Parts: sequence; structure tokens; C-alpha cells
Amino acid sequence: MASNIEAWAKKIRDNVSLVFYGKNEVVDQILTAILCSGHVLLEDVPGLGKTVLAKAISISLGGVFNRIQATPDLLPNDVLGLSIYSPRDETFKFNPGPINGNVVLVDEINRATPRTQSAFLEAMAEFQISIDGVVRLLPEPFFLIATENPTEFEGTFPLPEAQKDRFFMTINIGYPSREAEAEILESQRRLTHPVNDLKPVSSLSEILKYKEEVVKVHVDNSVRDYILDLVNKTRTLDLFHLGVSPRGTLALYKGSQAFSALQGRDFVTPNDVKSVFHSILKQRVLLKPATLLKGLTVERALDQVLQSVEVPSESK
Repeated sequence: MASNIEAWAKKIRDNVSLVFYGKNEVVDQILTAILCSGHVLLEDVPGLGKTVLAKAISISLGGVFNRIQATPDLLPNDVLGLSIYSPRDETFKFNPGPINGNVVLVDEINRATPRTQSAFLEAMAEFQISIDGVVRLLPEPFFLIATENPTEFEGTFPLPEAQKDRFFMTINIGYPSREAEAEILESQRRLTHPVNDLKPVSSLSEILKYKEEVVKVHVDNSVRDYILDLVNKTRTLDLFHLGVSPRGTLALYKGSQAFSALQGRDFVTPNDVKSVFHSILKQRVLLKPATLLKGLTVERALDQVLQSVEVPSESK
């Protein structure tokens, strides 16, 4: 079981690496979210290849891919679709919006107004949309990957905490290594971007099958208790104004299972928990003002959580 998932992940990783260099760990994080039916927010400064990565993942997975470019004048109907009256038939016909896809890329989501941002909430949480009083199910699987510019950039509308919590993971890509950046320069010596040449290497049926298998990955009681201790520490440590909710605990549990399967194992280790800890929980906690005044970031505060919780003895 796990070996099949590991082989599947390698196919995706190798395909994406043809156009996005030196960031296999980021690809693994995204695949972890996909196997958990979660959505991903790519958060970093412009120019690091967030859109290229999202498009490469989308193409590699197969299925219907749609892209939404968020702008301040984007309306909810532009995302969800709308009913148009036909004089010939004297009926309203629903025209689906771009949210109706298997993999949907929302580029620069925080450039959209709060009203339009809220149009994504029902789709992300319940895998359905409601138009004109009619509930319409989205295709299965449905996966949304959004990119976000830092909120201090002009023309951005910060995502509310409720919407950030709908994302299974928040991932920072970071700058490439010198070697990877050299490969980027060489790959661009052409008229079109190499991502346009990518082909699917997966199928929707594979994704659905592996999602079912991931939940069977074994989690020992000691690892389960380790997860509970970590989450509880975010609720009691004086650094945090708001700790992780039970939904975050469940996400960390499932994410650890999926990450373990991607590595070819059918059991979760504490290191698997650590590997997804920051990306799953960073948007689910709030720091106290006093913590921020000390110059601590969310990442460093979560580091302190990891350092303050004892790792199960058998895994040390």
C-alpha cells in the first residue's frame, strides 16, 4: 500500500522538478494535503515561482484544471458561475464558473475583495456551492491551491482567520539555492515557459484510491499522545493568544499519516509529525501582542512548542 503511494509521489515529484527546481520538500507537503482532501495556501513574496509550482502540480495530477486570477473587481459569480435567461427556451440555464474543476488555482487570492474571498468558503469546506438556492456538488476530487502575496504589499486584502483555517496547509517556498537558480536561468532560454510542455502523470482514480489508503496508516498510541501534547502546549504556553482547535488536531493527525505514506511507510513516526507540524498549524494559532513585541514569529513560537514537548522514547 505505502510503496504504491511512494511510487506515485515520486512520479509527481519528478514531473514537477522538470520545471520547478530544488524544492521536493514543498511538493511533498502539497501532496500530503491532497491525500487528506485538504487545500493549500502558498504564501511568499512575488517572483518565487508560486504560480509555476501550482500549475505544475495541477497538470501532473490530471483531471480538469482551472485558473482564477484574483483582482479587486473579481465578483463571486465570476468564481461560482451564474444562471442566464434564455429567451428562446424561456428558462434559466446555469453556466458553471471556474471553481468547478478538479484542481483549481487561485492566483493572488488576497487581491480579491473580502466578498469574493468568501465565495470560496463553502466550496473549500463542504465541496459544494449554492447558487440560486440550489446546492451543486463539485467534481471529485476537488483541490484548491491558492497563492498569496504578503499583506504589507499594496492592493491586498488580508484573509480572515476563518478562511485561513479552511486551508489544510500554509506553505512558504523560500528562495532557491544557487544551483537551482542556475537551472532556472538555463531553462528559460526559450520563447515559451517549460511548464507548458508538462503532461499528466497521474489519474483521478489514483488520487481517490490513495486517499482511502492513507487513513489506514497506523498511528501508535505514543505518537497519538505526542500529537495531543503538542496541540495542548499551543493552548497553555504563554506565547499564544489562540491555540490550535480540534480541527487543527485532526489535520495534524491526518497529515502525519499522509506524509508517512509518501515516504513508503505504513506507520507514523514522531518525525512525520514534525515534518508537517509548521505548515499545518501556523495559520491556526495567534500570538499574543507581547510575543510579537519580543520579535517572535509564528514559526519560532512553534519551534518552542516542539522543543518543550518530549518525543516518545522509542523514536529518539
